[in-house]
Amino acid sequence: MTITVYGIKNCNTMKKAFTWLDDHNITYTFHDYKKLGADKDVLIRAIDEHGWGTVINRKGMTWRALPDDIKNVMDQSNAIDIALEKPSIIKRPLLSVGNKTYVGFTDDMYEEILNKA
Repeated sequence: MTITVYGIKNCNTMKKAFTWLDDHNITYTFHDYKKLGADKDVLIRAIDEHGWGTVINRKGMTWRALPDDIKNVMDQSNAIDIALEKPSIIKRPLLSVGNKTYVGFTDDMYEEILNKA
């Protein structure tokens, strides 16, 4: 089973996810948005599975910096475009396990996801 973690290396939540994965000896690939940008196919899959409102971080600085006219017309298509342009707006981590995606991190969440994998 292929596991890929998408995000930004210096994010505190990402660090917790990396620590959890390493402590549980789980092999994964890290896709760094700062170096590689967002993966369009995974982003589309995540938004299809969870909705743009779950995948897009509306509490972060990137969202707050968007003009109101963009935020007010946000939909799935606009969310994909903005996330490709500004990957830091994507909630982190975005985890891809096989053909499913998961957004965010908690110990319990990873335990449940990766015990099924």
